[in-house]
Amino acid sequence: MATVTNEIEIASSFPAEKVFKVFKDFENVAPKVNPAVFKSVETLEGNGGVGTIKLFTFGDAVPFTHAKYKVDAFDESSFSYSYTFFEGDNLMGILDSVTQHVKITPSGEGSIYKQTIIYKCKGDEKPSKETLKAEKELYEQTYKAIEAYAATNPELY
Repeated sequence: MATVTNEIEIASSFPAEKVFKVFKDFENVAPKVNPAVFKSVETLEGNGGVGTIKLFTFGDAVPFTHAKYKVDAFDESSFSYSYTFFEGDNLMGILDSVTQHVKITPSGEGSIYKQTIIYKCKGDEKPSKETLKAEKELYEQTYKAIEAYAATNPELY
């Protein structure tokens, strides 16, 4: 079984606490700021902590319709969380799972957002370089849109 890793790193002018607080509200913010990608994010089971299962319903800008993920780790004190997609057409028929590790690190007056994505393949077939590039760009665009939303709604975050 092959694995593929994709990494995203974005410097932010926002402090780590604020970035983490906005991302804790991802299921409400993402469909507002990027509805072409995230039609909805719904909690199916749990309270948002470890073990919570959520359903992504994707918008028309992506070639997938839905995906389920489970929260694997959530640590507010270190501004980190992890979750694993385990079901849905985003697995493209070639993946067992996709695990995302997010860590927000304080840096001066701002922070660094780092996301590591690990694709666990069923066999030797891997996501194409084009797919990995497109997903990386999508995550970067979504991050920037969420950051802009937080900037224009400071009373919320």
